[in-house]
Amino acid sequence: MNPITAPNGTVLVINAGSSSIKYQLVDPVGGEAIASGIVERIGQDVGIVTHKYAGSEARLDQPVADHSVGLRLVLDLFAKHGPDLDAAHIVAVGHRVVQGGAVFSGPVVVTDEVVEQIRALVPLAPLHNPGHVAGLEVARELLPDVPHVVVFDTAFFQTLPKAAYTYAIPPAVAEANQIRRYGFHGTSHEFVSKAAAEFVGRPLEDLRQIVLHLGNGASVSAVRGGRAVDTSMGLTPLEGLVMGTRSGDIDPAVIFHLHREGKMSIDEIDTLLNKQSGMLGLTGESDFRAIHDLVAEGDASAVLGLEVYAHRLKKYVGAYLAVLGGADVITFTAGIGENDDVVRWQALAGLEELGIELDADLNAGRIKQPKVISTPSSRVTVLVVPTNEELAIARQAVELAG
Repeated sequence: MNPITAPNGTVLVINAGSSSIKYQLVDPVGGEAIASGIVERIGQDVGIVTHKYAGSEARLDQPVADHSVGLRLVLDLFAKHGPDLDAAHIVAVGHRVVQGGAVFSGPVVVTDEVVEQIRALVPLAPLHNPGHVAGLEVARELLPDVPHVVVFDTAFFQTLPKAAYTYAIPPAVAEANQIRRYGFHGTSHEFVSKAAAEFVGRPLEDLRQIVLHLGNGASVSAVRGGRAVDTSMGLTPLEGLVMGTRSGDIDPAVIFHLHREGKMSIDEIDTLLNKQSGMLGLTGESDFRAIHDLVAEGDASAVLGLEVYAHRLKKYVGAYLAVLGGADVITFTAGIGENDDVVRWQALAGLEELGIELDADLNAGRIKQPKVISTPSSRVTVLVVPTNEELAIARQAVELAG
């Protein structure tokens, strides 16, 4: 097995979802993921636990009753297959939490009060926060001798101006129900905007940036001087771009129409818009590799789906150019942003008059390291910068834990 090369200590990063636990053991200085894994299908008849370390993979197929059982299995896999967590010298445990509401504007050390505050935000994130709370409680019980730190998806967007986060509904209704734009993927947007500034060799404070986080979930942010000033996701991750299974922006009256005329229940509409729409609804596939295969076969639905996806992207780029008064850097990141040159091209093609010129050769293929994909004459520098949310969480945890 590979020796642990993190003399300053490691961070165990945990992302506990409603039915899964993803984890990485991270060297926050060097940036390497020493070990990683996932517990899937928690609470179902048969769960799947996968642990990767030193080029090998261990797998368990067995029932995982709850998050407590799941995390105990994870610790057992570390003990049996490495690395030894005592030798790893864990200096903090970093937890990802999707929804921090208006309460948390940055990472916090976990206390009982913090756990209760996250629990109180469950109505804003009923699919995510219950799993986060369960993960926090179990991890604190099993790893009591190290500080636990929570990093919130929403925290980066607490800098949005009121005009950007306020919906045009009566303030009393909004306040009573905590309705506002929160934004998500904030850890990625913050990490990538800082990495982009470092890569182009310019002070973060001087840059106007547009960051396109394109994965199965997708979002775009406008960042001025390192502070978010707008973002596409709203009260929930449903708003904004077309995504793998989410519709993104849609006329709110569609919901009323489906309820009244389509005789669909609210839960059915929720499922439709969150799990059955987006690229899956348009093309029958949510994986862009399969969608490109369909396009190559001449499938008209797949062709249209890609056009709809790119059209929405282009609209947001144009909107954020207006919000920022122009852009210095536009960056693609996450699975689709890093790997799909067709999407990158379609998103920005035709924007030459706005100072955006892509280089077809530089844009080609999958990109795994920070890279400029715009022409030398482009007034706006276009980049691909791989995101690393786990590393960002690890570094924030170490910084806060001291």
